[in-house]
Amino acid sequence: MPNRGRTVRVEVLGTLRGEAAGVSVLPSASKPRQILALLALNAQHIVPVPVLMEELWGAGPPRSAPTTLQTYILQLRRRLRSAMPGAAGVWDKNVLVTRHGGYLLDVDSCDIDALEFDRLAGAGHTAYEVGDMAAASASLAAALRLWRGPVLADVPHGRHLGIEATRLRESRLGALERRIGADLRLGRHREVLGELCALCERHPLHESLRALQILAYCADGRSSDALIAYKRLRETLVEELGLEPSPRIQRLHQAVLRGEDALEAWAGPLRSAGELTG
Repeated sequence: MPNRGRTVRVEVLGTLRGEAAGVSVLPSASKPRQILALLALNAQHIVPVPVLMEELWGAGPPRSAPTTLQTYILQLRRRLRSAMPGAAGVWDKNVLVTRHGGYLLDVDSCDIDALEFDRLAGAGHTAYEVGDMAAASASLAAALRLWRGPVLADVPHGRHLGIEATRLRESRLGALERRIGADLRLGRHREVLGELCALCERHPLHESLRALQILAYCADGRSSDALIAYKRLRETLVEELGLEPSPRIQRLHQAVLRGEDALEAWAGPLRSAGELTG
């Protein structure tokens, strides 16, 4: 039976949150929290028992692991049931479902913040690629607003949550780059310069962010600051990695020196319809 008429929401883009009908169902112990987070990130898909056991105990789970896992599932179901004590039937079992050697969280993807982020970011990337910068900026900004802090900030990461956390962090950075790129195309260079300066300090080896900063400076008529930004990137790359900047950003640097169109130089022959950040 699908979970109809029961509002369950789980948020992982920050500290873990879980509620049913507005009542917290978040367990206090770390391992049930890991289970809830992993089931939420795979909502409407079965998570096999071996995957859950590996997440909780690594490659060598104890002999008691299957029984302990069942106990944790029961604890999560009791929390769901306690949030709606007057609900008819066993609705908690229709939310946290036992199925085919695993468990499934039957909630709408829009009620899992990470899945909603994926949807909005995907729409933003699609709009960007067809040149609709206003729609791209709006969708990507909406996706980024879902983040409240580091993903699963208060939950231990086993192998599978670690993979998901890495994916989400990279997706967030990609969405942020694209949103800033769309904003630059819309002439909002002054609005994004402060944000770019902070991001470049946080990610000093990230060429694309530094390129966006250079483009924003150029759009604001600050070529000298753009050249200083490139110099800082080059010095950091050489000192930290022993590498020169990529040919693409070197081409951007030369365009700034010659007073040419910086945006055109950065996009270059690699550009597809509406593309800025590659």
